[in-house]
Amino acid sequence: STLSFQVLLKSDAPTGDVLLDETLRHIKATESAETAQTWIELLTGETWNPFKLQYQLRNVRERIAKALVEKGILTTEKQNFLLFDMTTHPISNATEKQRLVKKLQESVLERWVNDPHRMDRRTLALLVLAHSSDVLENVFASLADDKYNVAMNRTKELLDMDPEVEAAKARGTEMIWAVLAAFNK
Repeated sequence: STLSFQVLLKSDAPTGDVLLDETLRHIKATESAETAQTWIELLTGETWNPFKLQYQLRNVRERIAKALVEKGILTTEKQNFLLFDMTTHPISNATEKQRLVKKLQESVLERWVNDPHRMDRRTLALLVLAHSSDVLENVFASLADDKYNVAMNRTKELLDMDPEVEAAKARGTEMIWAVLAAFNK
């Protein structure tokens, strides 16, 4: 099953991204291969397995937000919530957000191929991540009703596909299907 797919490291060449490089070091350091599901739990801090704590990434959300602030996509603000202050990271570069929204909208409307194996892998991964993050509906919210319905129906058909079957047919997208299976669990 895709939930039991083991993640095998093909290359530990640095990517230039601090979090990705740290993730590669963790994957390389494991004695036995772990599943995609286990890595998602470890890397997001969603597990407290005492035998695997050394593989957890620390402060993932904060580090991702900091990297996006450094790239000028987010900004940092303090908001007061009665008894405490909280750091928030609103979008400062709406152009980048709009570019991604437009890319996803076009991928399910103008460039729809109706076959995930002919779809651009990065677009497929972006659709799966948007779905897993519960923001896919927001991506299509600005569309006219008829286009919104088409976009939602097409993505529902795609995301309702059996990850087991699709991963078996996949060439290079097995990990995307394993991630979808993990989030659908």
